[in-house]
Amino acid sequence: MIAVDIPGRGRLQLEHLVLDVNGTIVVGGELVAGVDERLALLRQRLTVHLATADTRGRQAELDSRLGLEAVRIAAGHEREQKAALVRELRGATVCYVGNGANDAAAMGEAVLGIAVLGEEGLALETLQAADALVPSITAALDLLLHPLRLVATLRK
Repeated sequence: MIAVDIPGRGRLQLEHLVLDVNGTIVVGGELVAGVDERLALLRQRLTVHLATADTRGRQAELDSRLGLEAVRIAAGHEREQKAALVRELRGATVCYVGNGANDAAAMGEAVLGIAVLGEEGLALETLQAADALVPSITAALDLLLHPLRLVATLRK
């Protein structure tokens, strides 16, 4: 668990991290450098979930590399399926990280939404649903690895 008191917002208690795959932790079909090491550290404190439609058909390889098993999102209604995943995990304990339009509803369901403005861009509606914007997935993961940084970003 990651717990941090945010002035003006209250206590943030995270148990789950849900990550969009394509465009967020994977760019151009390749895992972003530094993600695997950071996830290994975060898995000591959070249950990590990957959400993907497996667009490139390489998710099994990524799952093996990360020691995780992604939640497969069926084609069509991806937005609703991702939001349902966050609700199933009790959204009040979930941090959701993503960049695509189909991530906006899930980000809105999570207690903490982090939008990644990476190489594949960021959907405006996802930015609007987010609590924080970061320039890369590694920056997003670093916020969680160093939770006092969240205080600086989220305090009111």
